[in-house]
Amino acid sequence: MAEHDLSTKVAFYLDRHMVFPLLEFLSQLEIYDEIDLNKCRLELLKGSKMVDYNKDILEKVYPDKETPQEMIDGRQEVLDQWDVLNNEMKPIFEIFGEEEVKKQIQVSRDSKQLVDFLVDHHHFELEMMDTLYKFAKFNYEVGNYGRAAEYLYLHKVLVPMSDKNYLSSLWGKLSSEILMQSWDTAVEDMNRLKEYIDNQGFANDAQALTQRCWLIHWSLFIFFNTPKGYELLIDMFLYQPNYLNTIQTMCPHILRYLATAVVISRQNRPNALKDLVKVIQQESYSYKDPITEFIECLYVNFDFDGAQHKLKACESVLANDFFTVACPTEFIENARLMTFETFCRIHQVISINMLAQKLNMEPAEAERWIVNLIRQAHLDAKIDSAQGHVIMGQQAVSPYQQLIEKTKHISFRAQSLSDTIRKKLNAKNQDHGGWTPDS
Repeated sequence: MAEHDLSTKVAFYLDRHMVFPLLEFLSQLEIYDEIDLNKCRLELLKGSKMVDYNKDILEKVYPDKETPQEMIDGRQEVLDQWDVLNNEMKPIFEIFGEEEVKKQIQVSRDSKQLVDFLVDHHHFELEMMDTLYKFAKFNYEVGNYGRAAEYLYLHKVLVPMSDKNYLSSLWGKLSSEILMQSWDTAVEDMNRLKEYIDNQGFANDAQALTQRCWLIHWSLFIFFNTPKGYELLIDMFLYQPNYLNTIQTMCPHILRYLATAVVISRQNRPNALKDLVKVIQQESYSYKDPITEFIECLYVNFDFDGAQHKLKACESVLANDFFTVACPTEFIENARLMTFETFCRIHQVISINMLAQKLNMEPAEAERWIVNLIRQAHLDAKIDSAQGHVIMGQQAVSPYQQLIEKTKHISFRAQSLSDTIRKKLNAKNQDHGGWTPDS
C-alpha cells in the first residue's frame, strides 16, 4: 500500500504539528518500519519546543544512548522562555480576566473600538498585542493547543487585518482547532482564512497560489470529519475556479479526495460526477490512483471489467489513507450502484443470470436487487422473468434537464468574472506592492 500512500505529498503542505497524527496512523497500519517512522518524527522535532516528546522518541530510536546535553539545555531554555512570557503576560491576564472586558469583547465588532476601550479604561498598551501573539505562538509550539487557540482568538479581535501577525494568527488558530478536533470552530476559522486569502491582495499570484494550496490540504482534516463535509469539499475544490486551478497546478493528488467525496455524495450532487470526469480526464497524465482510474474506466472507457478490478483496489487504498479511512463501505456501496446504473443505461437487454454472477447472488435475489436499482435510478426498464432478462426502454432527456445542463456553469463564470474585476479595481486603488504576509 506504500505505492498509493499520499502522506509524504500531503505532509509537505502541513504544519509540523499536523504531521504527527498522520505518522501515528501509519504506525497503526504497519506498512512502514516503526524505526523509520520514529526517525521521521525526530526530524520533525528538530528545532521544536516539544522537548519532552523529542526525548521520548529519541529513547525509542536509540535506547542505549544517554540523553544529549544539548537536549537537556534545550529543555531548560524552553522553561526559561515560559517564565519570561508568563511574567510579561501577568498584566494582560488581569485585564482580560475582568468581567467588563469579557462583555466588551463579546459585543465589540471593531478592533480599533475595542483597543481604544482597553487603552482608555484598563491601562492596555499597544505593545501588549505582540506579547499576546508571542505567548499564543509559544503555547502552540509546546503543544498546548487549547491555550494557543484561546489567545489567538483574543489577538484576532484586537488587531486590524493589516497587522504583521494577522495572517499567521489565522493559520495558527485554524491549526489549533484542527488538532483539538473542534470541527465546528475549525469550519468557521477555515472560512475566515479563505475569505482573507481570496480578498486580500498579495504581492504576486504565486503567493496567493501557495496560500490556497496550504488551505486545501489543511481543510482535508475538516471535510472528512464534519457533517456535510463532502458537499463543502465539492463546492470548494470543484466549483471555485481559484481552488480547482490550484489543484490542477500544484497538487493533483487532491483529486483522490475530490473523487471520493463526489462518489459518496452522488445522490445529493448528481451533476458533480460529470464535472469531475472532465477534470480527471484533463489531469490523467499528472495523477492516477485506483479511485480516479475507477471513474475513468466507468465513465470514459465504459470498461466494466476494468472498473470492477479497480474497485477492489479502491477499498484497500481508502482504508489505508488517513483522511478516507472511514469511507470504504459507503464508497464501495455507491460505486457498485454507479457501475450497474451505467451498465443498464448502455444496454437494451441484460441477463439477470450474468448480473447475479457478477453480484455473487442467487438469480432470484439478484432480480429483487435489480428491481430496487431501477426504482432508485428512475430507469425506464421492465423485468422479463420468463426469459431472465432486464429490458431497458429509451430514455429521453427532458427540455427542462437540457436547460439546466446548459446553464449550470453561468453562476460560476459570473463569480469568476466578478472576482477578476474586483481584483483589478483593488490593484488600481491600492499602493503598488501592498503588504506581503510572512510565509
